[in-house]
Amino acid sequence: MVLPLSKYGAKVLREKAFVVSSVTPELSSLAEDMVETMHETGGVGLAAQQIGRTERLCVIDIPESCEEDKDRLFNAPISMPLKLFNPQILSREGVQCDKEGCLSFPGISGEIVRAYQVVCSFVDENNVPQTITARGFLARAIQHEVDHLDGVLFIDRMTAPGRLRCSTKLKKLAKANGGVR
Repeated sequence: MVLPLSKYGAKVLREKAFVVSSVTPELSSLAEDMVETMHETGGVGLAAQQIGRTERLCVIDIPESCEEDKDRLFNAPISMPLKLFNPQILSREGVQCDKEGCLSFPGISGEIVRAYQVVCSFVDENNVPQTITARGFLARAIQHEVDHLDGVLFIDRMTAPGRLRCSTKLKKLAKANGGVR
């Protein structure tokens, strides 16, 4: 089922997610709906806050075409789509800078500096603890979605000039969606 998206200005986007005690059939179903919503809206990641929820849950599905060859080979053992319950970034290495957008910010994008490689722990939909190491675009997506779960938005990571360039669009979007900035 495709779920409605929360847009910038909605209070829930600034809320911190709560840890789920275990992955229930209902949460597993929610994750499936989130994957479907992400695919239908053209995204590569989606956090619970983006659908008005506050569970510590995000989903990610990176198309092969989005990754450079060396990163695609490194990330190959990681099955997509990822359904991450209670994700935590354990370590970050290196630096990458690239343009990011977000389903909660239609028409807005900016250059964001992120770690090139991350180690992330999470619980899978079978309640099994997992740890993955990801590079490149997948590492970027993990950091973006974990930020959402912590109430941090990609615009918070923009440089001051980058944020200034989209300030008019941000004000309009916030006003149309509840006014929380």
